[in-house]
Amino acid sequence: MSDIPFHRDLAFDYGRVDQLSPLIRRVIARNPSPFTFHGTGTYIIGHGDVAVIDPGPDLPDHRQALLDCLDGERVSHILITHTHDDHSGGARAFQAAVDAPTYGFAAHPSSHEQDQVEAGADEAFTPDHRLAEGDVLAGAGWRLETLHTPGHLSNHLCFALPAEAALFTGDHVMGWSTSVIVPPNGHMGDYIRNMERLLDRPDRIYYPTHGAPIAEPQPFVRALIRHRREREANILACFGENITTVTAIVERLYRDVPRHLHAAAAQSVQAHLIHLQEQGRIGLDDQNRLRLRTTQAG
Repeated sequence: MSDIPFHRDLAFDYGRVDQLSPLIRRVIARNPSPFTFHGTGTYIIGHGDVAVIDPGPDLPDHRQALLDCLDGERVSHILITHTHDDHSGGARAFQAAVDAPTYGFAAHPSSHEQDQVEAGADEAFTPDHRLAEGDVLAGAGWRLETLHTPGHLSNHLCFALPAEAALFTGDHVMGWSTSVIVPPNGHMGDYIRNMERLLDRPDRIYYPTHGAPIAEPQPFVRALIRHRREREANILACFGENITTVTAIVERLYRDVPRHLHAAAAQSVQAHLIHLQEQGRIGLDDQNRLRLRTTQAG
């Protein structure tokens, strides 16, 4: 991971309004964790009539900080990148306070296996308006374009602000760590494909929900993709040594990672195994055990 230039020197105060650019403000919620870094960054776009991206968790102090920041302004859009509690959990209470519609890709995908190690599924949220790839939202002095970026979660969206060549990346690209991919609603193949899509875009800065802004996004994304490819190679090397269970692979590859994070690492390994099966690089033998395939599937 040393080749990924994570920005760990983020200066912040909980509840403080940071003016990051002419059109962008940010308020960070007090919900630090191993999966949220310092906490959820809620973004406010524009002035007067504004959009709010990811109201964050359902924390009264964070909601009040947002309302204080927006005193005298009107919220016209509440945008949700995806339905994890640290992003959308506070949307309903915030919506009640500002009387604005919510926008997102869809309700949380149904699964009993999802989100046991991360922020938690927000199964109560359903957007008032559903967004799809290429949809445009606009207000006074700002215009946002929608990108559907499944991978971290199947309903994940990013939002581009062309006026500032900026991209709000939610958890698709984070500024302090790699994203957790939890099957079945998280999908490694989708994640990598949507990371590769970003390389052809003109964005000059990313604003992740967790971590500092990323000022040189293309090299950052290339490093993240390279890390995933190297992880796949490491897993295949484990198979070559007959280390084929998720637990054994985690013990080998994550031995320098604190053990309380091994459950998340196991989910990531499982996501890679599914992707490797889809590529035909590993498969089930006659005893229903995963093994290397000697030839690539056509």
